[in-house]
Amino acid sequence: MPDTINITTIIGARPQFIKAATVSRAIAGQAQTGQQATPIKETIIHTGQHFDANMSEVFFRELDIPKPDYNLGIGGGSHGRNTGRMIEAIEAVLVKEQPDWVLVYGDTDSTLAGALAAAKLHIPVAHVEAGLRSYNRIMPEEINRIVADQLSTLLFCPTRTAVANLEKEGFPHQLTARTRQAVVNVGDVMYDAALYYGGRAQGKSRIIQTRALTPKAFVLATIHRAENTDNPERLHNIMTALNQIAAEIPVVLPLHPRTKQKLVPADFPAVTFIDPLGYLDMVMLEKNAQVIVTDSGGVQKEAYFHGVPCVTVRDETEWVELVEVRVNALAGSKKDEIIQSYHSMKNKPVEAKLLYGNGDSASKIVSFLTESITV
Repeated sequence: MPDTINITTIIGARPQFIKAATVSRAIAGQAQTGQQATPIKETIIHTGQHFDANMSEVFFRELDIPKPDYNLGIGGGSHGRNTGRMIEAIEAVLVKEQPDWVLVYGDTDSTLAGALAAAKLHIPVAHVEAGLRSYNRIMPEEINRIVADQLSTLLFCPTRTAVANLEKEGFPHQLTARTRQAVVNVGDVMYDAALYYGGRAQGKSRIIQTRALTPKAFVLATIHRAENTDNPERLHNIMTALNQIAAEIPVVLPLHPRTKQKLVPADFPAVTFIDPLGYLDMVMLEKNAQVIVTDSGGVQKEAYFHGVPCVTVRDETEWVELVEVRVNALAGSKKDEIIQSYHSMKNKPVEAKLLYGNGDSASKIVSFLTESITV
């Protein structure tokens, strides 16, 4: 066993900040309690994929994420341009740091770039949120997650469905010198985050008061996926549905920079548009919404964690178990279907089921990383 286990974490987008915060806290917790005999050194690379202050800096402050050791400042370009620049910059850091593991999260361009840079240098990759599949390769996220899984040594799955997806693709369950890959169901680090930060948001966020919102008497909406923002017809249909829903109940929509570039808020006057929020304010809106309408994978789960029914404005979802237990309605982008789905979900009780583990996913990830270092 080495004197120190060096882990390089690569993040670049809001959902990754949240996921990484849980694992960073588990690393720090094990060091403080002496659970881990071999010290762990974590080096954090922030690619800069989300470069807006409201999309990035506030998250680091609120989530107590250690300040990134490297901020690459790469963002705002096309998928190909961003990914290429990230690979080059990440490679330089990895050559310098020589980590034992590279840890990537989710399905962004930062995920893909980190996995590719590490694999080319023969550094083992661990992928948190492995095995998710929408089976829609038009989505850039689908390509990113498939490639990241193929390049990873440890594939940390959040659900049994994700494990089953990888089983169909032939991934092994046991990590050996021969297989060099292993699938592990650790549960979902986003559930860890919901448990930890839900209470913190309750004590610190004032968004409900400052926005003069009545709990359970507003709809929270988030729209940012390229499949919606880059398709004028889909985006118009979704926004028209939200505008019509807003005639009967307030609809609050934190406006993602990508979405802001694609629509004119004045065209949908009934919707309340607000700037992107910090995580704690977003959690409070989620906890207090009557219904959440979203195209975000993470927000679909957070709705469930906080006991709020969800309408997903996509044609498919990676989180199929939420549709199966009928707490998430898959509405697509047709106006009437979205409105109908809202009405069917608005009084829907959301029963807590352990679909995503027990809230100890981050600790399991750290244990697997340290135990697998000699393989």
